Amino acid sequence: MGRFADSWRSHLLTTFSGNSEGRPHWVKGIEEGDDAGYFGIGSAAWAVHGGMPTMVAGIRALLMQTLHPGAMAGVHDWSRYREDPLGRLSGTIQWLITVTFADQALATKESSRVGRFHSRVVGTYLDAQGVERPYAAGDQELLSWVHIVFTDAFLTCHELWAGDIPGGPDAYVREWAQAGILVGVDDPPRSEADLRERLDAFKRDGVLKSDERVAEAVNFIRNAPLRPAMMPFYRIMFAGAVASIPQEYRVMLGLKRPWWPAITATRAVLGLVRLVLGASSSSEDAARVRIARLDAERRDRSGAATGDGGAA
Repeated sequence: MGRFADSWRSHLLTTFSGNSEGRPHWVKGIEEGDDAGYFGIGSAAWAVHGGMPTMVAGIRALLMQTLHPGAMAGVHDWSRYREDPLGRLSGTIQWLITVTFADQALATKESSRVGRFHSRVVGTYLDAQGVERPYAAGDQELLSWVHIVFTDAFLTCHELWAGDIPGGPDAYVREWAQAGILVGVDDPPRSEADLRERLDAFKRDGVLKSDERVAEAVNFIRNAPLRPAMMPFYRIMFAGAVASIPQEYRVMLGLKRPWWPAITATRAVLGLVRLVLGASSSSEDAARVRIARLDAERRDRSGAATGDGGAA
């Protein structure tokens, strides 16, 4: 059992961080910097993105993203998710964690890296009415859609499997709007009500679409290329993600809510993952090291200034 747990831990860490020790090379940059970052200790963003439900939220966000035909065209035409799905996952995690825990300069730099990659993503797609339309990853509609479904997924999954958020749901939506701005979203939602309204508007306005590309992507997400020993646990988390999605979107995705208690089973799996991986986060630890250093430097400067004044 111990060897199984060690093997599972190593594979989990490699899958999500690209490093079997759970500390990817870019975490060192989080220790450096000159400010507390866009959020900081005690923030809603730290609470949500430092929790285990992010594992399910990522699945839910990917599923929901497929429903916009422009976003799906970009993935279909440009993404290497079939050839290197774990590489794409680790790149997304790097952006998420860096923006959450790094200082503002590094968060901005990482978002610019993502933006440079997206600048090449252009093409055409058939919209929900069958009209051919051009797309670019930098289009406001596509940027807004991706930001909204991401925020919705991480907020919903945290509420389901982790509970309260510092400052409540509005605080998380308001804080994470900064991440949207960093990648080019002009006017991201800043409250939970605004978030839900904008999500529903995409469906109400006939923007979303279900087709064979969606079915292909959903099938790929359902059968992620993980080790066989991990697949039973992943399937439970996939089912939990599906159960967390409102029915009208599940229908479009061609998915049904599991007949068994997927929410409860997912909670058990997340508890097991937490037991295997431990409660600490190398990224959050690195951010705390940076903030403690900055606090110490401020105290030293304050003490030096006070001492100079006393000597005068």
